[in-house]
Amino acid sequence: MKKLVAEFIGTLWLVLGGCGSAVLAAAFPELGIGFVGVAIAFGLTVVTMAYAIGHISGCHLNPAVSVGLWIGGRFSSKDLLPYIIAQVLGGIAGAGILYLIATGQPGYELGGFAANGYGEHSPGGYSLQSALVSEVVMTFMFLIIILGATHSKAPKGFGGLAIGLGLTLIHLISIPVTNTSVNPARSTSQAVFVGDWALSQLWLFWVAPIAGAILAGLIYKNLSPEKSN
Repeated sequence: MKKLVAEFIGTLWLVLGGCGSAVLAAAFPELGIGFVGVAIAFGLTVVTMAYAIGHISGCHLNPAVSVGLWIGGRFSSKDLLPYIIAQVLGGIAGAGILYLIATGQPGYELGGFAANGYGEHSPGGYSLQSALVSEVVMTFMFLIIILGATHSKAPKGFGGLAIGLGLTLIHLISIPVTNTSVNPARSTSQAVFVGDWALSQLWLFWVAPIAGAILAGLIYKNLSPEKSN
């Protein structure tokens, strides 16, 4: 239960910090954070939680990460579904807090609410194909970073920093394509509030990240095998 509570809180923080920077700060050009600031915010949420709850739950904060670690032999199958449920609920709670804050502004319009999308709902107008390739490849690379940075032979104490910087880079690359998911819980949390098109496109932001995570888990398991805990 402690692990699940930690995952709930961590995913809440990821959504509130990352999506909050997009919905609240990036909405005002005079603040100057733009895509770069949002990318950094997502990275910072992971770095801060890695050192806050990493020793409790492993700080997955992401169903795709849990699946990739499971495939890679680093995570128990019995914990997989409970982790995913805790992450999705934590993400929705984070989005709910963000919604309460955002709607406190007079005349606020929900708009995209930092939801993920493709086609006309992609920030750069990118197609379904582009979104699919981007999400699979970016999640694949994210899991390669995670599996490597947390390996028993990796330098100790730097895993959280490497993973956070990796997520920042992923956002710098793919925000224009899909608003960057690589995390089904993050995508679900925003889609619940946007509804409509965000829910209809949500399937891609479950299928693509999990596919990328599975590929990474299989490949890294063969590149540098390690016994399960």
